[in-house]
Amino acid sequence: MYYPMYFDPTYFLVLLGVIICLLASSRMKSTFHKYSGVRNHSGITGKEAAEQILHRAGIYDVRVERVSGDLTDHYDPRSKVLRLSDSIYSRTSVAALGVAAHECGHAIQHQVGYLPLSIRGALVPVANFGSTIAWPLILIGMFIGSGSSSLLINLGILAFSLAVLFQIVTLPVEFNASGRAIKILGESGLLYPDEVHSARKVLTAAALTYVAGAASAILQLLRILILTSGRRDD
Repeated sequence: MYYPMYFDPTYFLVLLGVIICLLASSRMKSTFHKYSGVRNHSGITGKEAAEQILHRAGIYDVRVERVSGDLTDHYDPRSKVLRLSDSIYSRTSVAALGVAAHECGHAIQHQVGYLPLSIRGALVPVANFGSTIAWPLILIGMFIGSGSSSLLINLGILAFSLAVLFQIVTLPVEFNASGRAIKILGESGLLYPDEVHSARKVLTAAALTYVAGAASAILQLLRILILTSGRRDD
């Protein structure tokens, strides 16, 4: 098939990945915005809810701190700190409690030794390195004409595959944390059943951003495999 000069049909894979991520991000923002305006019945803040959930799980050595930014919430297993963003830490919305409970889910995963979380933690440095070095190796391999080009390309693909693997392993970690959060919010009485339903919508929308990220990474890997197929066969 003939393609116009400089036209790369594999760009459609990149475009598809971008569209998937934009749609997921848009849904997450709209869902969070909707339920960030709904006050929970007890009037407790994200910080207070997080502390109650942690203590309920028998966790007393994890600090809850504020972190700047919007939806920059995360649990740091190395320092045992649960950081909540400005839109979660001191807010009393249903969305704030959902996100705070989700991060507590990660702390509980760490406490019980949840295997996918341990695997993801081990993959962080190699995934970061792989995503940084992958394209330079592939491009150098494609432009040099020596017999080592195939080796460089394969190393680049391997490096990028590690980054993709990290995205895939992240999925069960995030879904499990959300599942734990919804169960805790319901059983503890921190949210009424209708509020739990709303919090579930927020966490489901958030989880879809990770699904979109993994799908985009897989599409990128597929594009690399297509672009380098001829050189790898040499």
